[in-house]
Amino acid sequence: MTPESLSPTGTDDPTAAPPPGCPAHGIGVGGLRRLYGPGAEDLEDVYEELRAEYGPVAPALLHDDVPIWVVLGHSENLHMVRNPSQFCRNTRLWSALQDGTVKPDNPLMPHFAWQPICSHAEGDEHLRLRGAVTGAMSTIDHRGIRRYINRATQQLVNKFCGQGRADLVGQFAEHLPMVVMCEILGMPEEYNDQIVQAARDMPKGSETAIASNAYLMDVLMRLTARRRADPRDDFTSHLINHPANLTDDEVGQHLRIILVAAYEATANLIANVMRVVLTDPRFRAQLNGGQMTVPQAVEQSLWDEPPFSTVLPYIAKQDAELGGQRIRKGDALILGIAPGNVDPRVRPDPKAHMHGNRSHLAFGGGAHECPGQDIGRVIAEVGVDALLTRLPDVQLACDEDELDWWASISNRHLVELPVKFEAKPQQDVMARPAHPLAFQRSSNWLVSTPQPNTTPLEASSPTTAPTPTPTPTPTPTPTPEPADRPGVFRRLLRWWRGE
Repeated sequence: MTPESLSPTGTDDPTAAPPPGCPAHGIGVGGLRRLYGPGAEDLEDVYEELRAEYGPVAPALLHDDVPIWVVLGHSENLHMVRNPSQFCRNTRLWSALQDGTVKPDNPLMPHFAWQPICSHAEGDEHLRLRGAVTGAMSTIDHRGIRRYINRATQQLVNKFCGQGRADLVGQFAEHLPMVVMCEILGMPEEYNDQIVQAARDMPKGSETAIASNAYLMDVLMRLTARRRADPRDDFTSHLINHPANLTDDEVGQHLRIILVAAYEATANLIANVMRVVLTDPRFRAQLNGGQMTVPQAVEQSLWDEPPFSTVLPYIAKQDAELGGQRIRKGDALILGIAPGNVDPRVRPDPKAHMHGNRSHLAFGGGAHECPGQDIGRVIAEVGVDALLTRLPDVQLACDEDELDWWASISNRHLVELPVKFEAKPQQDVMARPAHPLAFQRSSNWLVSTPQPNTTPLEASSPTTAPTPTPTPTPTPTPTPEPADRPGVFRRLLRWWRGE
């Protein structure tokens, strides 16, 4: 990517950049907009300014004034990710890395550096690595994970339910995904505040991002060595033992990208859903009235506030035309998830509800579409549903305009979400209630819709419910609920099983 290929004026004169404090601060080499530093505090506004000036594909500058294209259009993003013959994730082909424009200490280097992972591979190598990841994913017991998510939610809520106040970011959203991911990967003993903070810090491009990345890799390489020597029934062991025969380095790097991506995305997703529930009366009313389920609320959030606003970089493998711009071989492009989701050509009214529409860009697309997106969804869905069940009267404890966000090129997330509620007693998360009907969700919360249940009811099983009578007669058929409360029994059954 050259200055003249980016600059509307064809100049790369660095004196064209205005001094700090000038109204045009945020303009860099070649008169291009910076996506970092002063003037880029609100990237949503920057993207819309770029869209107005350039259209669906715009030139811009990353940290250290590294030139890059921002793909802002929904269809242009899909074209890029679905055409591996033109665009790929192999950063070794990036001209700016080859010629030294990207310095080794660039704070975004954890995003830039090539790694032996499926998201950077192509062709047969991509099929080998991706096959190992999806194969290991297929071994996850989703029903068991739902029960684990529910228990983990109860344990987290137990820590603050008696206080009547909490920060749902620092005390809930930032911890639930890490608890679950440590369990899935097979390292529950590693869960602590340090690994939570490192996973939060690494994608930010902060001064400590490289150190946070090194800490996570140390944890995951030690896990890889343990599971190589002592396999268990967990994701890491299945990844190691897959016929693709991944090396220890390949295993560790895949664990890192899975852990960080799943953690960061899900933490942001939970916080975003809860914020909207607490601040948007229309959104909350639709949940209360049953017009929207928690899964639909999660999907709406993936449109409005995707957990990752961008993915970078994609690299042009050949000269190409995209969105009216001439893209040269070796140029880098940003997958613009957030701006693509509000492309006026697909969402003329950005405030309109999408009613379960899954054509958003939150999980990417094409060959590198997120393989763990269903895990992220289920953590958010079960966690939010269980939280609202425990705290049906939860309310925001500050004015909405007092909420703060931390933003980077990668994402935007809430710093805090203070809430208040009537203090509640702790619950024994392992004990079964003696009278389950007394613990049904408040009628003010209809936050889930029963799914068809093809599993036979096991009312006589000691692992599901007490036997109603000691006689050997067949289990009686449950009495149907009244017509004005459809599906309550099935919701109760799912709750009873910890689903």
